[in-house]
Amino acid sequence: MKRKWGLSAAALLLTAAVILPGCANKEQAPKEALKSAAIKATTLKSYEMKSKLVINNLAIDAPANGESDGSTAQVLSMLKNADITIDGVYQADPMQTEMTMVLNLKGDMTMSFTIPMVMTKEKVYIKIPSIPFLPLPETVVGKFVELDLKQLAEQGGTEWNPDALDTQKMQKLSNEVLNTLMGEYDDATYFKNIKPKDAALPEGVEAEQVVQFNVNNDNVKEALTILVNNALPKIIDIVSKPEYKEMLKIDDADLAKFKEELKSSETRAEFDKDLADLGKYLTINKFHLNTAINKDDFPVYQDLLMDIKVNDPDKGENVSLSLTASNQYSKINEKQTFTIGIPQGDDVITTDELQQEFGSIGSSY
Repeated sequence: MKRKWGLSAAALLLTAAVILPGCANKEQAPKEALKSAAIKATTLKSYEMKSKLVINNLAIDAPANGESDGSTAQVLSMLKNADITIDGVYQADPMQTEMTMVLNLKGDMTMSFTIPMVMTKEKVYIKIPSIPFLPLPETVVGKFVELDLKQLAEQGGTEWNPDALDTQKMQKLSNEVLNTLMGEYDDATYFKNIKPKDAALPEGVEAEQVVQFNVNNDNVKEALTILVNNALPKIIDIVSKPEYKEMLKIDDADLAKFKEELKSSETRAEFDKDLADLGKYLTINKFHLNTAINKDDFPVYQDLLMDIKVNDPDKGENVSLSLTASNQYSKINEKQTFTIGIPQGDDVITTDELQQEFGSIGSSY
């Protein structure tokens, strides 16, 4: 059953892989517009962004004598209709990102808290929020915890890898992977243009072209077959390139082992069997991604709608998940204004100082 759930996850990964900037100053064939976008993405030097994720429904239907308990029901109640919003600003040189995440939980234990974050090339700062029902020391609430990425790597016994935060190199990798991936899929089956006036774009979003990528019950088997048989081996070759392998810290032995497993007759037989039974445990009610493109060939808005059900026939358990997500970009490649700035002075606490504060709280009991 693990492989079946993994196959379902692969279907979602396939759709997530095309969440990328779009590009076209005149309407192109949908797939060509998205392939051009991968190249355009490498020119993103700065932008503002607004993201939102809403869990419309999350439910587990299990037999009366199943293992679900009260705590699971409580968690599901909190997550249903929960939403996460992120407002952020990014610039490549010098590398600086700041974002504010707001989490709203619903249900019987309604709560909301805000977490501002700042990232530079070597450090991450996370502001400690006041969280209901979680007694944090008053001396740390409202301060930024400083995470020294280089120091953390050394403490973990690994070599500091600044390339891991090299956004331009990551954009280049994304470009190659997405071009390869999309090149394997039929334009008419998986992609289509939508008239901007019919795309339900937010007020203020001006788009010249909107491209939709769609996976449904009719094409999901074919999509997964193409992914595993055609696209995945080529993607492995891409990440095997020295510049990407070093950035991602991928081991040669692990790559070789994965390639062999992918080619093995046993793996192929299990995949074919799981694929044949896909309809028994995965139902895609809706799953599409829209990318809106403005007159300057940049993405200005993206929205994802997912409504699926995953079944476990062995346990008689069904999981239903429905969510919507969106990203909106503005001030692309303009000079950015950072409202938080890089925390310093009394506003900053190190991880060691944070541990000491929690230690003093524990010793008082």
